[in-house]
Amino acid sequence: MRAGRIVLPAHRGTSPPFNQEQVAQIVATVKESEPVDDGLPGYNWTMKKLRRWVKQVFGCEVSRRVLCKILKQNHLSWKKCQKLLKKANPEKRAAFIQEFQTTFTQLCQEEMRLIYIDESHFHRDMDLGYTWAETGKPAWRASDCPPLKDRIDWYGAYDFSQGQCFIWNEGACNGDHTVKFLHHLAGWLAPVTAPVLIIWDGAPCHRASIVQTTAAEMGFTLLPLPGYSPDLNPIEGLWKWMREEVTQNHCYATMRELFDACKAFIDDINADPLQIISRLWPKFDLDPDFEKLLVSK
Repeated sequence: MRAGRIVLPAHRGTSPPFNQEQVAQIVATVKESEPVDDGLPGYNWTMKKLRRWVKQVFGCEVSRRVLCKILKQNHLSWKKCQKLLKKANPEKRAAFIQEFQTTFTQLCQEEMRLIYIDESHFHRDMDLGYTWAETGKPAWRASDCPPLKDRIDWYGAYDFSQGQCFIWNEGACNGDHTVKFLHHLAGWLAPVTAPVLIIWDGAPCHRASIVQTTAAEMGFTLLPLPGYSPDLNPIEGLWKWMREEVTQNHCYATMRELFDACKAFIDDINADPLQIISRLWPKFDLDPDFEKLLVSK
């Protein structure tokens, strides 16, 4: 040691507030329990609740910064939760993927035309989303406060074979309107040079006998998705895409404006089929870790 030089400890300032066992207990609590399990309100560990838990268990107060550092060092990060549909059947999902892989082979050989169908509601009021705004100031967006009935119930079709999308509306999504949609779909697909396979979910308007009969008469083959599996229908991505570009952070003055904006969006993306196919690529494999979380009943 040189004369006059001060040797500082490896951990400067106060001692670490927790030992390894206590850190492990904090991390395990956040990962494996919920606040209600420890007499605290709610089902989400915020920093405020975690500080209260630490005071209850260890009898000390600690800053948010320290707790945040502990969680990050143990590979935890703040995320928005995703809903897990526990009624989904893993065996049926696996069987669907296996059947779909055979279908895709036929598609590549131009032996069929694959169409995904779904429905979605678009309200005249805005869908809130992120945007850039001045630091320290809220990002306000004006809304006319339209009633919930001001919405368009869209039928949508995604032609995976051609990289094209089609939307149609004539009121509520029911059996009669689904039949009309199938007729409009046939016109949009013309000329049809290969058998058409339609993949859609088990919604009541899809299962209606009049719809099943009409589809058979039109030569459409129907392949229902396994229950509670929207992730296996890539057209769900179309609705998300459309909301981002059409209704996010914008309230339309009239229903006509909303209708025209939705149609213009479809016309715009249809000009680039490769972009559509890339963005709405179907799922060919299942994540085994995710499937283990599902509980089949």
